[in-house]
Amino acid sequence: MNFNVARLRVKELAKALSVDSPEIIATCTLLKIPASSPLSSLTVDQSKEIIAYIEKINNKKQIE
Repeated sequence: MNFNVARLRVKELAKALSVDSPEIIATCTLLKIPASSPLSSLTVDQSKEIIAYIEKINNKKQIE
């Protein structure tokens, strides 16, 4: 067993980013990250990938 691996739930990431859990789950689907509910766990690398994608989308919305 590996107890020192940090994991984050979808709902915790959504709260930190001030978005809804369904938006995070939709992003996971686009990025081919297995997450199907707000209680799904994400690795640090998966979380970073999601954060980068959401920031990119938000920056694109601000430009338009």
